[in-house]
Amino acid sequence: MSLDAILARIDQDMPEAIDRLFELLRIPSVSTDPAYKDHCDAAADWLVADLQSIGATAEKRVTPGHPMVVGHVDGDGPHLLFYGHYDVQPIDPIELWDRDPFDPELQDTPAGKVIRARGASDDKGQLMTFVEACRAWKAIHGTLPCKITFFFEGEEESGSPSLVPFMQENADELTTDIALICDTGLHESKVPAITTMLRGLLAEDFTITGPTRDLHSGMYGGVAMNPIRVLTKALGDLHDENGAVTLDGFYDDVPELPDEVRAQWQSLGFDHATFLGDVGLTTPAGEKDRTPLEQIWSRPTCDVNGIWGGYTGDGFKTVLPSEASAKVSFRLVGQQDPDKIRESFRKHLESYMPEGFTVDYRTEKGSPASQMSIANPAFDKARKALSDEWPYPAAYVGSGGSIPIAGFFKDLLGVDAMLVGFGKDDDQIHSPNEKYDLESFHKGIRSWARILDALSA
Repeated sequence: MSLDAILARIDQDMPEAIDRLFELLRIPSVSTDPAYKDHCDAAADWLVADLQSIGATAEKRVTPGHPMVVGHVDGDGPHLLFYGHYDVQPIDPIELWDRDPFDPELQDTPAGKVIRARGASDDKGQLMTFVEACRAWKAIHGTLPCKITFFFEGEEESGSPSLVPFMQENADELTTDIALICDTGLHESKVPAITTMLRGLLAEDFTITGPTRDLHSGMYGGVAMNPIRVLTKALGDLHDENGAVTLDGFYDDVPELPDEVRAQWQSLGFDHATFLGDVGLTTPAGEKDRTPLEQIWSRPTCDVNGIWGGYTGDGFKTVLPSEASAKVSFRLVGQQDPDKIRESFRKHLESYMPEGFTVDYRTEKGSPASQMSIANPAFDKARKALSDEWPYPAAYVGSGGSIPIAGFFKDLLGVDAMLVGFGKDDDQIHSPNEKYDLESFHKGIRSWARILDALSA
């Protein structure tokens, strides 16, 4: 009966919960722009005060960048850590917004009510679902169900430069039984999901240089090698006719998907025709012997993200360019080592270089994939709790994207991370007119209350 009372309290307090979220959304905490530094501080201060209002011992922690917010609540049972980020993406292009991005509004749409504002879905609305669940629990019981650590950062949207050093310096304080992350979404905007696979990321930004200067194509064409020709040949040979990546050793550390996981994914009824059709495409381009969901969630990729060289203005300038450049990224899975993949890619690229050609690389450190073990009983408890709240049973899913914090919890603290989120595919995060469905906010709060009840039992 106590859970029923908490859920009823959540329903009753929704107007106040929306008001609190709107207060946080009004703070323009854009982490990438130094002009918003004071606003990021203000958002951290707001969260400290809000956590203190539910009985947490909370404080703002200084970093070389934007501050961290850390809060603690003592209790019996398991020790949970909840992570979220209070910073948001820039609002550009502002002319494409229908209203002030930092003036949140509850709007009616054909699909239902939505909260419209920058950060509504990524990640302030998601972050507050957990805080509001804790608030309702405290209102009914006077305490929270177990020991909880709150950990909010303000640099997620700008690469989290302070995160790893802070976690290393405060490892004892942040090490818990399990970490909870709310920065993901519902599968196909309707099925509650626990993300258990996240792909890693490696990016290569490079320039090929051939002749010492741009050359007149009438004088040198045919006899002088064109760097763009070299570049396109090397990039074109990164995939074979079946969509597989051709780099030596690329698939050495890629695990096969367990049969039971493949069967569960198949049961989701993913419609790749609609998925691709929504962006004007028809046919999957990845490995032909893999299902579309496997290609997105559990298989590695190699993609050219940008390519340039020579004259690209109006009309023609008939030159052989001195340089040609490209940006190539890899999504990694399993135990793939970013450094090993980088070495293989560079060997591939350099094998195409004619005598006298050079390659200059501008790269950053890659991040490996993260895979959470669902053998931890907490995962099954949470899955059942989510299934009780939503019309569809919850599923374990993968993610084509990368959320480095999940890997940091495992690698730096030895803590498994559980990713549960309530965003929808059309939330337009990072884009103008970002929104968060009121249903996602409401049922997200109820979901965390159920998960807290299950994990603390």
